[in-house]
Amino acid sequence: MKRLFLSLLAALSVGAQAQAPQPPEIAARNYVLIDLTSHKTLAEREADLPQDPASLTKLMTAYVVFGALHDKKLTLEQTLPVSKRAWDERKGDPSLMFIDTTMTPKVDELLRGLIIQSGNDAAVALAEGVAGSVENFVQLMNRQVQAWGLKHTEFRNVTGMTEPGHKVSARDIATVAAHIITDFPEYYGYYSQRDYTFNKIRQDNRNLLLRRDPTVDGMKTGYTDAAGYCLVASASRDFPNGKRRLLSVVMGAASKEARASESQKLLNWGYTAFDAVKIFDAGKAIATVPVWKGEAKEARLGAADAVYVAVPHGDAGKLQTQVERTEPLVAPLNKGQRVGTLRVTTTTGTPVAEVPLIVQEAVPGAGLLGRAWDSLRLWIK
Repeated sequence: MKRLFLSLLAALSVGAQAQAPQPPEIAARNYVLIDLTSHKTLAEREADLPQDPASLTKLMTAYVVFGALHDKKLTLEQTLPVSKRAWDERKGDPSLMFIDTTMTPKVDELLRGLIIQSGNDAAVALAEGVAGSVENFVQLMNRQVQAWGLKHTEFRNVTGMTEPGHKVSARDIATVAAHIITDFPEYYGYYSQRDYTFNKIRQDNRNLLLRRDPTVDGMKTGYTDAAGYCLVASASRDFPNGKRRLLSVVMGAASKEARASESQKLLNWGYTAFDAVKIFDAGKAIATVPVWKGEAKEARLGAADAVYVAVPHGDAGKLQTQVERTEPLVAPLNKGQRVGTLRVTTTTGTPVAEVPLIVQEAVPGAGLLGRAWDSLRLWIK
């Protein structure tokens, strides 16, 4: 009888652990803290409630631009015109990089204006440069939302200005931020820059943690009357078993200082309350199992990457693993083919993580005689 477990690798809810550490009190409307190394949610409050995201919107704006750069649809040195629509963003005294219609800034400059200075005018210029119009660009943003399966997000503009229907949840914006870090590491450095000068106007990055915590290297602030003060913060700290990255999202704080201090509180708590434990190294066989009807009699199963899990501090010795796989395993098998699941639990059986098991080396099918012989053996078995 065949068994194929189709569990997805996903962050487990804090509530899945009966004795999980309790997070500190966070003075914000919504928040979430994720360990990106182990793909685990460590703490959350109303993380799936759609909210006005303010300039956190620009994380998705930047992601779409990064994708266009990756696809060679534009280059960092390419210049873009500044439309009257981009210039009109000056109305209402929003965040700006102060471009005007006489300028042709480079994409690199506009990205710095978007990310460091949070320029609404930069967001519009980039959107028009990538998609021809803001409306077409917003469609690209929402297409990416659908591709990732984000259920609590819809974009109506590229800047984050308050508009009916323009909503994002804390967990969804954390997903956008995580994708920037993992999909476009070559552009992540923009988020760590503390200030930027354009048109002889110097502006500081509004992420106060960049100057307070040397391990914080991003990512984005936001503020509107409707959203309150928001901050996505990412930190990478060194531990004996390697670097560990945490990502916090705080939405609806009372002030610039509050969004920074509450984010710092979350990050510090996550690093001290939980340990990241490496279960297996990347490329290491987790199990070697029999194969039927193949040129080889065995297959090596492993994970796509190194396997880390986050557990309450001091609980690293209370873990156990169990391999569940397709049985019988019949060739041909392709490299990277999903054939089972590695389940990590505590010694009391509390789930910690589920990791897809894949074939590490392809196993071609055997010849006619070999397949016939194994068919007979399977029938007898």
